[in-house]
Amino acid sequence: MLQGIAFYLMAATAVVSGLLVVTARNPVHSVLWLILAFFSSAGLFVLLGAEFLAMLLVVVYVGAVAVLFLFVVMMLDVDFVRLREGYATYLPLAAIVAGILLAEMIMISIVVVQGGAAADATAPAVATAEMSNIEAIGRVLYTDYIYFFQAAGIVLLIAMIGAIVLTLRKRTSVRRQDPGAQTNRDRKTAIEIKGVVTGVGVTGEELR
Repeated sequence: MLQGIAFYLMAATAVVSGLLVVTARNPVHSVLWLILAFFSSAGLFVLLGAEFLAMLLVVVYVGAVAVLFLFVVMMLDVDFVRLREGYATYLPLAAIVAGILLAEMIMISIVVVQGGAAADATAPAVATAEMSNIEAIGRVLYTDYIYFFQAAGIVLLIAMIGAIVLTLRKRTSVRRQDPGAQTNRDRKTAIEIKGVVTGVGVTGEELR
């Protein structure tokens, strides 16, 4: 009974938070509602026995993605009123796209429930007393889906390198370090001894 109440409460919170993310006028409020939706979804994962996925959702999405969005929105001086001027003109097209996506999700759900596409699928590994949930996920991920996992890692690495290359700008006005020149310096080029006379500066001008 308690699990059922927790499920319906967290599910309702996640759905309402998701709606408020796209309907809130203030972008900061949207990010805060998004964080609440992530926490509610993490609670649903805990109820399903997927503690590892719940931890990833909180640590990765709430701790990194949502906070990044929040800081970007707060630091960028964007005129959101101007961006919302064409909202009504794109509303019919958005409604059509949303209707198509909803119909596809309903069709997929019906097929899965009837056992059509998922009838021949391999049964997922179930955590037992000898094997924890994290160990079960690790065995499936690094055995059955190891090639897909490595491919995803390569794609992310290429995307990271591409982002660095695209944003890297070499400016001539900025002084940069040359480790090779710094390492190869000797005493003659690194040290210069000046004979300072009392009352006279280093340049030879008389101090006043």
